[in-house]
Amino acid sequence: MIEQALRRRAYRLIVLLGVVSLLGDVAYEGVRGVTGPYLAMLGASAAAVGLVAGLGEFAGYTLRTVAGYLADRLRSYWLLTFVGYALIGALPLLAIAHRWELAAFLIVLERLGKALRTPSRDAILSHAASRVGRGKGFGLHEALDQLGALIGPALFALVLALQGTDGYRLGFAVLTMPALAAVLALVLAWRQEPEPDRLEAPLSSSRTGSRSSLPGAFWRYAGFTVVATLGFAPFAVLSYHLEKNGVFSPAAISLLYAVAMGVDGAVALVAGWGYDRLGLITLTAVPVFAAIAGSLALQSTPALVVAGIVAWGVAMGLVETTMRAAVGDLSPAAARGLAYGAFNTLFGIAWLAGGALLGAIYQRAGAGGAIGAICGLQLLALVSFFGLGVARAHRAHTRGAE
Repeated sequence: MIEQALRRRAYRLIVLLGVVSLLGDVAYEGVRGVTGPYLAMLGASAAAVGLVAGLGEFAGYTLRTVAGYLADRLRSYWLLTFVGYALIGALPLLAIAHRWELAAFLIVLERLGKALRTPSRDAILSHAASRVGRGKGFGLHEALDQLGALIGPALFALVLALQGTDGYRLGFAVLTMPALAAVLALVLAWRQEPEPDRLEAPLSSSRTGSRSSLPGAFWRYAGFTVVATLGFAPFAVLSYHLEKNGVFSPAAISLLYAVAMGVDGAVALVAGWGYDRLGLITLTAVPVFAAIAGSLALQSTPALVVAGIVAWGVAMGLVETTMRAAVGDLSPAAARGLAYGAFNTLFGIAWLAGGALLGAIYQRAGAGGAIGAICGLQLLALVSFFGLGVARAHRAHTRGAE
C-alpha cells in the first residue's frame, strides 16, 4: 500500500512537471521561430541576429553547471526552478519592445532562465522517476513537453496568418497566458511534493548517501554523449540543405519540423520503456539513428528526406529520454543538480560545436562531406561507448551503490 501511494505521488509529480514544461514550451518555442524576423523588423542586422541567437544559446547551456552546483549546495531545487520559469515572462514583454536591443535583452534573459531551471527541474524529476522507472518517467515528461513544442509555433503561426506582420505584438501578448499558467502549475507541483528527494527509490543505483562528487561512470558517459552530439546534425543544417537545393518549400520544411517533433514525443514513451528494461545499452540507438538521419535527410530525393527527418525525430526522442534518464542513474542524489547541470552544459557546447563543424564541412565539401563526417563521428561514438565501458561502469556503480 505504501509503495503504491509513493508511485501515485511520483506519477502525479511527473505529470505536473510535464504540464509545466508543456506550458513553458508553448511560450518559448512559440517565440523561437520568429525572433529572427522580429529583430530584423526592429532594425537589427543579420550579424546582430546571429549574435543574439548564439549568445542566448551559449548562456543557456554553459551556465547550467553553475546553476546545478548552486542547487546542490543550497538545496534550493524548487527555488531555482521557480526563478527559471518566471523568466519566461520576459517573452510577452517583447510586445512592448520598440528597439531591437531591448528585444535582444529579453530573449537572452529567457535563455538565462532556461539555464537556471533545467538542472533543478531534472533533478526533481529524477527523484520521482526513480520510483516508476527513470526511462518511463522522463519519457512521459518528454511527450508532454513536445506537445507544447507543437502547440506554441502553431499558435503563433495562426496569429501571424490572421494579422500579418502586425500580429507579432499580439502573438507575444497572447503568450502571457501560458507563461503565467506554467508558474501556477509549478506552484501546484511544489505544494504537492515540497521534498521530492523523499520519493527516491531505496534501491535506486544513484542513492549513494551524501557523496557530492560525480563518479567515473558519469564522466565516461559524458564522453560518449559529447562525441554522439558532435555528429548529430541540427535541423538548421538539414533545413538549409533542403531550401538551398529546392527539395521542399519553406512551408513544407516547417511542416517537416513539426513531424519530427511529433515523432520525438511519441518515441519518448517507447524509448523510456526500453531503457527501464534494457538499461544503458539502449543508448547505442542514438548514434545509429543520428547517422541514418543525417545520411537520408541530406539527400535530394523527397522520400529519402522524409525518412531521414523521421529518423531525426526518433534520435531526438532517444536523446531527450534515455540520455537524461541515464544521468539520474549515474549520479548520487546529493550531486543530482550538478550532474544535470554538467550534462546539459557539455551537451549544449557539443551541440553548438557540432552544428558549426557540420555547417562548415557542408559549406566546403557539400552534402557528401557532411554525411561522411556524421557517419564517422557516430561510429566513433559507438566505439567510445564500448571502449570506455559505459555500460560496464554503470553496472559497477550500481553494485557500489547497493
